[in-house]
Amino acid sequence: MLAATNDGGMGASWLIWFILIWVIVGLPMYFIFKKAGSNGDPAWGAFVPIYGTIILLKVVGRPVWWLIWFFIPFANLVALIIVYNDLSKSFGKGVGFTLGLIFLSLIFLAILAWGSAQYQGPGAATGAMVAAPPPPPPAPA
Repeated sequence: MLAATNDGGMGASWLIWFILIWVIVGLPMYFIFKKAGSNGDPAWGAFVPIYGTIILLKVVGRPVWWLIWFFIPFANLVALIIVYNDLSKSFGKGVGFTLGLIFLSLIFLAILAWGSAQYQGPGAATGAMVAAPPPPPPAPA
């Protein structure tokens, strides 16, 4: 009779860890959104699960429909890498910083949030998935 499980305590423990991790990830995103101006969206959106991702997509210059990619297994990893690359470009950083965001996210998000990096504008090139137009025909001789 004394070996009863304490499921309530275990659930509370998981909830505390979840909230702690959410704050640790959300806090740098909050300050990144503040630096970027969030394109009219509030910076506190960093703490709202799906809304924070929508704001991030707007900050990096990707269309909101890209949110769909984050719900597809394996495609979400590719989308996250692309968004991290766009986030690097948005703050004037290069491929090395993108790799840092991929492998050491919390550290590099904190560098963007509290470091000297300035928002340069959306890093995603407009029409990046569209082929370049052909060159104009040569002028007649």
